[in-house]
Amino acid sequence: MSSYFLDSLEQRRTIRIVRNETPISNEKITEIVSKVVKHSPTAFHSQSSTVAILFEEQHKQFWQGVKDLLQEKLSTEQFEVTNKKLSGFQSGYGTILFFDDEAITSTYEKDKPQFKGKFEAWTEQSSGMQQFAVWTALAEQGLAASIQHYNPIVDDLLKEQWDIPASWRLIAQMPFGMAGQEPVQKSFLPIEERVKVFK
Repeated sequence: MSSYFLDSLEQRRTIRIVRNETPISNEKITEIVSKVVKHSPTAFHSQSSTVAILFEEQHKQFWQGVKDLLQEKLSTEQFEVTNKKLSGFQSGYGTILFFDDEAITSTYEKDKPQFKGKFEAWTEQSSGMQQFAVWTALAEQGLAASIQHYNPIVDDLLKEQWDIPASWRLIAQMPFGMAGQEPVQKSFLPIEERVKVFK
């Protein structure tokens, strides 16, 4: 394992305020995401993990939709706090939406009844690996991001405004852009308490 890869893991941090700037092109971002989607593992190589990328105005429109939906559901005081957080995402350059195509997953569940009840967890794991890989790859390019979960509140909005297939189940949202804040300092438990080695 190269030190470059390990250094990239350390660069990946949660940044919740991002700016509408990017050091790389939309085409390069799309290439990175596409390569991760193609090569990330899925259960039985089902390839049910899918994504949509919203750039610039589409990205801003999505987060405005989230704001509008939550303003209807929250008190004025609650929304003031939430709106500030959402503005940190909306001020970014783009958003990557992570899905599972349940049309594919349900086919595998039917074909492999011995694994009944397992596929939902496996699809979450596959998406998690995909999210982490995209996040790390973007960090290598100087882009900051975070993982958010405003589903299922935004599910209908996505399917109505962006023609997302009905079978795509939203799992997570990743707003990204140039960092608009410094990462929070992290403390770590002794690694010996988290990694056990047996010889």
